[in-house]
Order: sequence, then C-alpha cells, then structure tokens
Amino acid sequence: MTARFQSLAPAVRLADQVADALAAEVRSGRLSEGDRLPTESALAEQFGVSRTVVREAVSRLKSLGLVDSRQGSGVYVRAAGVEPLRFELPHVASREAVIQMVELRRALEAEVAALAAERRTDEDVRRIRDAIAALHAAVAVGGNGAEEDVRFHRAIAEAARNPFLIGTLQYLRQFLHGATRVTRANEARRADFAREVAQEHARIVEAIEAGDPLRAREAAKTHMDNAIRRIEQADPAFWQQEGAQLARPLVEGLQESAVAGKGRRKKAS
Repeated sequence: MTARFQSLAPAVRLADQVADALAAEVRSGRLSEGDRLPTESALAEQFGVSRTVVREAVSRLKSLGLVDSRQGSGVYVRAAGVEPLRFELPHVASREAVIQMVELRRALEAEVAALAAERRTDEDVRRIRDAIAALHAAVAVGGNGAEEDVRFHRAIAEAARNPFLIGTLQYLRQFLHGATRVTRANEARRADFAREVAQEHARIVEAIEAGDPLRAREAAKTHMDNAIRRIEQADPAFWQQEGAQLARPLVEGLQESAVAGKGRRKKAS
C-alpha cells in the first residue's frame, strides 16, 4: 500500500479513526484480498499515533471480518464477504445516549406544547411560524436545520409562559442541543425522514395555533416517539461517522453522571 496517511486530530477516538481509514481502503478496493497491511510501526508513523493505537485499530478490523493475522507473517485483507451488521460498544453507547435524551425531551416537550396551546398569544404564534419558516429555509439550502430546530422548540417553550420549564430546558441546553444535532443529521440523510419531521412540526404548530392543548401534547409526543424510531432505524454507518462524534457530549455526560451517582451512593453507605 503506497498511500500516505495523514496524522490524526483527537476529535474522535484515535483507534476508531485509524480503523475507519484502513476499512475505507479495504472497502474501496485500494487494499484487496490477500494484500498485506504495513507493519505496526509503519502505520504508527504514517498516522502519527502509537503502536498501541494501531494494534487496537487492527483488532477492530479483525472483529469486523476485514483482516486476518498470519502467524509470523503479518496482517492480511480477507476475502470479500457479507460484513456483519453490528454496533460496536462505542456506537451502542452513542445511540442509547441519544435515545435517552429524546425520551427526556418527550416528557418536557409534550407538556410545553400543551401549555403553549393554552397560553399562546398572536405574537407567540407569529414567532413560532417565523421559526419554522427559518427551519424550512435552512433545509432548502442543504443544511440539516439543527440550530433552527432548537429555536423553533424554544419559541414554543416561551409561549408556555412557565419560567421553571424554561429554566429546566436552559439547564439541559447542552445535552438537548446535542441530541437535536444527532437527530437532525440522521434525518437529513433520508428524504422520507425529512418529510416526516416537517409534517410532525406542522401538526404541532397547527394544534398550538388552534388552542388545542390535548392535540398539541399528542403531536409533540408523537414527534419524539418518531424521533426515537428514526434513530433506531439509522444506518450503522451513521454511528461510525458523524453520529458518534455528535453524540460524544451526551455519552460523556452520562458517564460523568454515573460516576457522580456511584460517589453519592458510597457516601450514603
């Protein structure tokens, strides 16, 4: 293999980046069946990482069935076959963190939408309509509309006129925005997902404008239920690429909460 790899930046776990780069060489055919991978030291030098990182990356390729080790000879590309459809542990964690955050959003957003339907003014409706128009405009020019989606839901929250709800949403802002970035990135990959989201948003707005809290609550709940379904239906490749990176703050937040929870339990005992 003559390709010269670039040194990596630590935005994503280094071993995952190395594995993804090598897997791309195999899947593209630039590394074909029977080709021998460069040595650990050669790969470590090209990627600018340690040999331990390279060893972990190669182990991941073995688990995916892309390469085999030959005693005393090296690591070779395996014959092409059906690659197992699986989520590796880092990607499972990313997926579950997003789903759990959407479950939290479901509880909050449903009540916010119901209160907004009860209390909205004409000015509130105008702001909500402006926010959804901005979201549609962002999507029309090729964006995923994540920031505009956040502003749309914020406009609904303001119409609910409950400072404690708004304060809770603000407190959770980093994680709520993180989950939204993941769901929007996934939905932007499929036209049917994008259409569903637009229709669900329209139903929420219509119920709020009509002053129908029951319908608004159900529309918001359904929107979050469907967001979970769309995440569950996401292509595994999404989690191996931008999904895992976008979900990183959520995963780290859950890990920090778990550690803090263990500390509190130890003190209590």
